Amino acid sequence: MRGARPLASLEDAFDVTLGSGEVVLAATSGGRDSAALASLLAGTARRYGATVVLAHVNHATRSNAWQDEAVVLALGAALGVRATAVSLPPGSNAEARLRDERYAALATLARRNGATRIFTAHHVRDQAETVLLALLRGTGPGGLAGMPANRPLAPDVVLERPLLRVEPERLAAYAAARHLPYAIDPGNADPAYRRSALRSALADLRRSFPHLDEAVARCAAIVRDERDDAPRASIRAELRAALAASAGTRDVPFERLDAAAAAIEGERPGRHFLRRGVELIVSREA
Repeated sequence: MRGARPLASLEDAFDVTLGSGEVVLAATSGGRDSAALASLLAGTARRYGATVVLAHVNHATRSNAWQDEAVVLALGAALGVRATAVSLPPGSNAEARLRDERYAALATLARRNGATRIFTAHHVRDQAETVLLALLRGTGPGGLAGMPANRPLAPDVVLERPLLRVEPERLAAYAAARHLPYAIDPGNADPAYRRSALRSALADLRRSFPHLDEAVARCAAIVRDERDDAPRASIRAELRAALAASAGTRDVPFERLDAAAAAIEGERPGRHFLRRGVELIVSREA
């Protein structure tokens, strides 16, 4: 957790803009992370005059799955927002089937409620695990790019993930400070699911490399920028070429190069130390 103000720090960092009168869906499993997302969205909606609907998809894979739905209804009551739920048809417990049918159900709920955007609570650890799972499958650039911050889910519905750079510890602190009701999914520790097995294996690594998730998520963002030829990626390439021609890039940390590229992209004047003897000055002057 960063600092001692979990409410204000996370709410300040929650960069979501809603339209006045807009209806949005918060995908709410009943777990702690999605409860935090729902609370953040509800607060944002009040400021913009928008409406949030909590959308719960019951996977119907556990006999007590109805309890998650009850938690979501309680969360909706606590936040003063409406909650809606739907159950998936019977079928296998395969992760791919559950994921695909969950997203299809969410898209259907969005249309029913007049929403064109669905928000999920995927955070930085989810992003890191997604990238590493793809890597273990022998993926290409698409898999290494991880989950995008937003993508079309259906012809008229967009999926948004505003918490991809947020640590789960911050969400836990926020949920505790807000006294949000949530459930604990036993499936999160079931080694039969690949993600759970990876999560267990990463526990020791996270103790030795406490910034593992942030580093993997940052790499995913870099791969996505490079793959999509994003403006900042082009600026980084130009900076590398200029440095290679004059001072060399071997000792320039990526973070400094990227910070300089971000300043150029945002037209923010300032001085950027790249390495000993090499400094970049960003100016608005023509």
